[in-house]
Formats: sequence, C-alpha cells, structure tokens
Amino acid sequence: MKGIVLAGGSGTRLYPLTHAVSKQLLPVYNKPMIYYPLSVLMLGGIKDILVISTPSHTGLFRELLGDGSRLGLSIEYAEQPRANGIAEAFVIGEKFIGDDSVALILGDNIFHGPGLSDLLSDHCKNVDGCVLFGYAVKDPERYGVGETDGRGELISLEEKPARPRSNLAVTGLYLYDNGVVDIARDIRPSARGELEITDVNRVYLQQGRARMVDLGRGFAWLDTGTHDSLLQAGQYIQVLEERQGVRIACLEEIAFRMGFIDSAACYALGGQLGTSEYGAYLMAIASADH
Repeated sequence: MKGIVLAGGSGTRLYPLTHAVSKQLLPVYNKPMIYYPLSVLMLGGIKDILVISTPSHTGLFRELLGDGSRLGLSIEYAEQPRANGIAEAFVIGEKFIGDDSVALILGDNIFHGPGLSDLLSDHCKNVDGCVLFGYAVKDPERYGVGETDGRGELISLEEKPARPRSNLAVTGLYLYDNGVVDIARDIRPSARGELEITDVNRVYLQQGRARMVDLGRGFAWLDTGTHDSLLQAGQYIQVLEERQGVRIACLEEIAFRMGFIDSAACYALGGQLGTSEYGAYLMAIASADH
C-alpha cells in the first residue's frame, strides 16, 4: 500500500499564522503538524509516501523531510496549485500510486489511541473497496456522517446532515483499492468547484464495497483547523507526553520500532539534533535496546 499526505490549502482560518507558512508546518506542541499524519501511515506499515502541497510550500516540506531515507522511507512530492478538493489527490498521485492500493490522510488530522498500529495494519491488508474511519462526536451535523450495519458495512453517507442518522463523523483517514484512481478521475466538480472525497466514497457505497471502522472511545481524533483546536491539540499532546514519558508521533522512534531503521541509526538521528530534549529521547530509547 502507498500513502498520501494531503498538506495543501491556504489555511485562511489560521491567518495570520499561515500567511507565510503552511498550516501543516505549524507546531503541535513540540513537533511540526505533518509529523502526526505521517506517523499514522508509518504505524500502518506504509513506507512509500507522497506529500502533496502548494507550489510555494512544497520546498519547505522537502527541506524538513528529505527523501525519507533516514527513516527507512521513500518520500516523494507533488503540487496541488489550487484547492480543488481532497479527491484530486488521486489524480495528482496517479503515477505514484501505480497498481497499488492507497491510504490518504489529511495533513491536519491527528489520531492517537491504544493499538493504533495493529488496527491500521489489519485494515491496510488486501483492501477491497474503501475503508473509512468513524469517530463519535457530539455535533455530527458539522461533519460528513456515516451509518453502518452491525458488521461495519456502510449503509449511508451524508454531508453535514440536518438530522444525522448516526453520531459517527468520517475522519480524514481513508483506505482504498486501486480503483479509486479511475473513480476520482470520473467524478465531476461539486457546486463549490471541488472534487469531493464524499463523492468518491459514495461510488464505493453504491457498489456495496464501503466499510467504516468505529475508532471507539479509547481513541482521540483531533483536527487543527482553528486557533482553538490547534491550541487544544498541543495541550493534549503535552499532557500525554509529560504524564507517560513517551513521545507521540516521533517519526524516528516509530521507524525504529517498526523495523524501518536499526538502533544505531536511531541513535545517530538523535545525535544530529544537538542538545534538544527530542534528540536526547531518541538516543535514550536507542541505547535501551542494547
């Protein structure tokens, strides 16, 4: 499975913070925002990743992440000149996806919870159709909402419904088989001029090949599209890291734990970060492995 992080858009709701920098490069506590969606793909065992951003910001992501080889990954880059919708990612990334299945995650979404790696690994295998991830919210009328039967099969999908049929919001993590490329290419722009991901999902729903996984109460799903939600996400990460003594979305540690790099490489990456607490943490976990 290939992975795509969609890190485009202008982030106007976060002005003036995003006037000169991509939203996905802003800090969420002690790491750039894009580390969090990248970590989700890595926890799913995905090593081939495409980062899609705007022409003015792509170079900044390339400087931050490089080609991914230091993490045992292969990271490529592509540009989305205008905000033409989430589903355009599959058109832009068609050559990158090739004949593989693909996971798409939005660059401002944060997922955290017990067993996340196992959950993702299980669902990333042999995808037939699409797999969405639902999260219970108190105000589902603000989101795309999915309704499932007792087996997790998706039976309805509504966009910001006045009377939601469930309280499961569709999160910004999507898994698809290779057919998504043709589906995305064939859908037409919506009234707002965008290729809507909901239209892609509806095609799979009509084919009877759409599932939705309820993330459950033990998980946290956060987005960072407003000043308040950005601050709340940072505070959430801070509390967990301070209480547990571990790092969330630490890409180097995940690469080490997943077997993408060895302990020596992890230690060296920590050493390259100078006197930072982040670097010291990496060196400590790499040393503990010996």
